[in-house]
Amino acid sequence: MHIEAFREYCIAKKGVTEGFPFGADVLVFKVMNKMFALTALDRLPPQVNLKCDPERAIALRETYDGYIIPGYHMSKHNWNTIYLQQVPSILIRELIDHSYNLIVAGLPKKTRQALEDLE
Repeated sequence: MHIEAFREYCIAKKGVTEGFPFGADVLVFKVMNKMFALTALDRLPPQVNLKCDPERAIALRETYDGYIIPGYHMSKHNWNTIYLQQVPSILIRELIDHSYNLIVAGLPKKTRQALEDLE
């Protein structure tokens, strides 16, 4: 998956905004102001960080050894760094959905309702 496709998939999700809170080279995606994905635009090969269930994170790291690793500059328990061009695009989309859904599930009920009410 190319970084442009990653961005397009993330930004198309309901309630998502993008920005550069950590500087001009780190693109962050948030749902209802909570981060679920980020990428350092200057890193080659392209890499992204996504939140992940801890048990699933370990299994993914074992299966994609060297291509899915503990989150770079993130909580190693809850975040993975994924090399975009070495992991199948279908899995990357699934992991974006997983990260997004984890964040949404953790939102306060009122915020989740506001997300559902968005068109």
